Amino acid sequence: MSLFRCPICSAPLTRGERTYTCPNGHSYDISKEGYVHLLPPNQMHSKTPGDDKAMVAARNRFLSAGYYQPLRTALEELALRYAPAPCAVVDSGCGEGYYTAGIAQALREAGRSPAVAGIDISKFALRWAAKRDRETEFAVGSAYRLPVPDGCAHLLVNCFSPLAAEEFHRVLKPGGVFLYVVPAPEHLWELKEVLYDTPYPNPDETIPYEGFQLLEVVPVETMLHIENPEDLQALFQMTPYCWKTPKAGVERLRALSQLEVRAGFRIHVFRRDMA
Repeated sequence: MSLFRCPICSAPLTRGERTYTCPNGHSYDISKEGYVHLLPPNQMHSKTPGDDKAMVAARNRFLSAGYYQPLRTALEELALRYAPAPCAVVDSGCGEGYYTAGIAQALREAGRSPAVAGIDISKFALRWAAKRDRETEFAVGSAYRLPVPDGCAHLLVNCFSPLAAEEFHRVLKPGGVFLYVVPAPEHLWELKEVLYDTPYPNPDETIPYEGFQLLEVVPVETMLHIENPEDLQALFQMTPYCWKTPKAGVERLRALSQLEVRAGFRIHVFRRDMA
């Protein structure tokens, strides 16, 4: 049974060999990589919304090298703590599926029989995601109009992606849990020192969201030992810094062959109210 619903009429979708179909006759082709496009044209603000091919490739290279494994491990542990058996999991802004695949695998190995859906607005990201994990469903869609039914998910994950609290409340079951990952104040500080003359820390705040109770904030801290310029450039290209760094900062980074840089994350764990 698919977690997806039709973006036109909201009816349940059934996955076939090559298409998803709904009872009202709407049909959506499954790409050769394995994802489906469920973002209607009137919700697309450009021809190819979301992260482009180069940014996606850089992030896939960096994440696949294991630099952010501590964050993935922490998310897996939280999923095992909060997800029942069986369970449904939605990853909003799943990107290349690195964290989605880790969570899905941990739940499968623990016998939780998860149904997992990853949703991202970038088709380039989903090409990697769908190849990374063939058992998980992936769809092009908007975080603000997730193509899944009301109250379908026991667990919702959001890593460095747009936060749509009202939509996440709709999608989660009463009592369901939302894992929200944000950068810690000094995340990638040493990289920022190379790029900018006066770097500034990220805000460290916990914002209450209507309809959710904050259960805990889990810090994840690690030092990255980046020992080749290719991975260093991949880190830079996968961040928003690549869009707004002065030319002098870019040149300073290109002159480096290695860098030790701290990575810090905060996982905010929210529970949806029962109402």
